[in-house]
Amino acid sequence: MAPAVGRKRVLVTRAAHQAGKLSEGLRAAGFEPVEVPVLEIRPPADCGPLDTALQNLKIFDWLILTSANTVRALEERSAVLGVSLTGPSVAAVGESTAAAARKAGLEVKVVPENYVAEALVASLAVRVAGKRILLARAEIARDIIPDALRAVGATVDVVDAYRNVMPASAPALLRAALEKGIDAATFTSSSSVTHLADAARAADLPFPFAGVSAVSIGPITSGTLSDHGWEPAIEANPSDISGLIEAVRSFFPG
Repeated sequence: MAPAVGRKRVLVTRAAHQAGKLSEGLRAAGFEPVEVPVLEIRPPADCGPLDTALQNLKIFDWLILTSANTVRALEERSAVLGVSLTGPSVAAVGESTAAAARKAGLEVKVVPENYVAEALVASLAVRVAGKRILLARAEIARDIIPDALRAVGATVDVVDAYRNVMPASAPALLRAALEKGIDAATFTSSSSVTHLADAARAADLPFPFAGVSAVSIGPITSGTLSDHGWEPAIEANPSDISGLIEAVRSFFPG
């Protein structure tokens, strides 16, 4: 797994439909992006709870959106059901999530300064006592948001908007990428860490990858990397795609 000669090769693990912005930014910064999507967005195993929530959206005071994937999933499902997403006040984790929500016609009222769940909780805590909240998110997400908001007196309904699965092509693509050499790997979520580890296991490759620096988008992702025995070389600040690109740039100056 020796580093490639010439431009630094940087692994991009985002879902195929989301990789473009990160890859383009890395390329513009003088790096060679190597796309190995380890996430594929699919509907939840059971759409029933999501459908019920969307059909009764007006009973909620707030709708919390944790990612652009959540927005996309809600748009697609609401179109199938023939219902509107308008009604509740909207809070979004991160500017990219907020931008996707605005594009979907939603008025976003809260975007925390830091793009992590804890910052969203801090932004909402004084607003939601006695309120009913719909939290739409990926399957197997952390419970910090609902637990913290319930602690301040909110009623929180949690529904799975989508699930992340590993594409069947990921192990072979990963093996080919590592054979050519990778200098760094970027991670945009905890799921990107766990799914890359799964892809490596399926390809019979050691994980973490020797000689490859991990670049994390934020503290939660960094924690997941550490749990897998891969200490991040650098963490983005702010925790967004632009910050991730800048982190790669600063780690490989000149």
